[in-house]
Amino acid sequence: MKGSRRIKRMSRNRSMVPKMNLTSLMDVFTILVFFLLVNSATTEVLETPKQIKLPASVVEEKPRETIVVFVSPDEITVQGEVVARTQDVIASDAPGIPAIGARLAELGRNIIGLNTRNVARSQEVTILADREVPFAVLKRVMSTCTAEGYERISLAVLQKAPETALSQN
Repeated sequence: MKGSRRIKRMSRNRSMVPKMNLTSLMDVFTILVFFLLVNSATTEVLETPKQIKLPASVVEEKPRETIVVFVSPDEITVQGEVVARTQDVIASDAPGIPAIGARLAELGRNIIGLNTRNVARSQEVTILADREVPFAVLKRVMSTCTAEGYERISLAVLQKAPETALSQN
């Protein structure tokens, strides 16, 4: 009886490893991927060019998606395009900067896609200015933006911890 074919066949089938059901494991990974995709879209970081040193401040609000104006000691850039040299703006006596106004007007006309439409409709500008740039230049940049209809102006700063801010005062 021990040597019968049926017993040998049954013992062979018992030694096989049962197959693992991956359906529940795939469900968990799918939920995890969706969670990471949804939460990764909520953070937004403005990349600062290396030549600009932002002032530090205690900031609670996250930056919104807006038109970005970089003001470095050498040049002024609107949405990645150089529009003026900082030294020329300092030397000029004009209340506004026509090149910035022209670039902002161009950005308002050239809307491609939903993302740029939302940025243009917000009528908001974020200015990233170097610490060394005189305030007179920043004031002229802000007045030019206001003259073009961009009345909501934000100045970008580096975020530091609240404890650090209290200890430095």
